[in-house]
Amino acid sequence: MLIPPTLAAVGLGGSLPSIAAFNVITLEYAEGIVAGAERAGLPVLLSVSHNAVRFRGDFAPLAAACRALADVASVPVFLHLDHCESEELVMEAAGLGFTSAMFDASTLSYDDNVAATARVAARGQERGLWIEAELGEIGGKDGAHAPGVRTDPDEAAAFVAATGVDALAVAVGSSHAMTSQTAALDIDLIARLADAVPVPLVLHGSSGVDEHGIRAAVAAGIRKVNVGTQLSAAYSNALRAELGDRVDPRRALTAARDAIATDVAHLLGVISRPAVTH
Repeated sequence: MLIPPTLAAVGLGGSLPSIAAFNVITLEYAEGIVAGAERAGLPVLLSVSHNAVRFRGDFAPLAAACRALADVASVPVFLHLDHCESEELVMEAAGLGFTSAMFDASTLSYDDNVAATARVAARGQERGLWIEAELGEIGGKDGAHAPGVRTDPDEAAAFVAATGVDALAVAVGSSHAMTSQTAALDIDLIARLADAVPVPLVLHGSSGVDEHGIRAAVAAGIRKVNVGTQLSAAYSNALRAELGDRVDPRRALTAARDAIATDVAHLLGVISRPAVTH
């Protein structure tokens, strides 16, 4: 299993079975994620999606904030660009202190996906980036991997060989943007993919998976767990509960940040203790 040096240094693939990447939208998200990781005493990835960059309009300010938090954290904190559809934005991430990026060409045909991903992987790796890709689309985006569609191990192995990527997001039953933990993962498929694919497997749409499913997925071979919607729900619920008719938002933002920290600390504990398999 190929592990980027930054993550190998903290034990991923050895004493640490998997690492979590949590989506960052605002500064409070990033602060809460780092606080949760420090509470758990475990490394974490601050994950900024292409959609978050679009929302902010400029990548650099949020990237600088994440980098500043990582620099002073008491645990290893890495910066990841997620679901990026722009080759040039991937390259920009390398200059902003990011160590990994997911290039998402999954809406293209298989051949076009391979060609684009191979090109970005080569360019990104030259700049020190660990490149993740996706074969098809994870459910929740009206893509090829809608609920019921799964990643084929043989096709996944061929895709990794053809593109040279460092990690692969796979469709195994999860779906983006789920607000209830009702997704049923195909654990046997995860194990077969782990046997077939020589790079770490990534689980997207993890907010829709319960704790047992997360632990079983890690035990079967998932090495990176992406979480977004669950944090946004915690943030938004706390914000609504505390803001009321107040004009000053700081108390509500503090509660929202604390809610994220609590969820992150708990989820990091979950993925660091995979289910026992027989």
